[in-house]
Amino acid sequence: MPSSSPAKPVSASASVIVARMGPAQANSAGFVFGGAIMALCDEAAGTCAMRHARSRVVTAKVSEFTFEAPVNIGELLTVKTSVNAVFGSSMEVGVRVEAEDLQSGEVRHTTSAYFVMVAMGEDGPQDVPDVEPDSPDAERRGREAQERHG
Repeated sequence: MPSSSPAKPVSASASVIVARMGPAQANSAGFVFGGAIMALCDEAAGTCAMRHARSRVVTAKVSEFTFEAPVNIGELLTVKTSVNAVFGSSMEVGVRVEAEDLQSGEVRHTTSAYFVMVAMGEDGPQDVPDVEPDSPDAERRGREAQERHG
């Protein structure tokens, strides 16, 4: 059953988390653990989904988690998220991670993932408003999400 609330634009819930990576998140070679990056991605996806649903959410699935490049100690990670599509009580949230070398200013794409988050009410999953693409990129991401989950 679809939500009775009006659709929300993608930009209304898009979220960004920024964190500087230190030795506690890295191995002895100076590379940040994949698990530390995954945890940041889960936190960012949850924030985005909560902003869209305006309710508690849980992570139901993570797919296509791809590490494109390593992240080094001292780099600044920017985790960008947006709701790509809504499926009743669940939402696909796209995640893109970029690392910035604070000395050179170089920014590079390091990680991409898709999280399926489920909105939770007092009695279990609850439907959320649909998402309205508000850019050509958001339209493309929505189509691709439908293909992944359709």
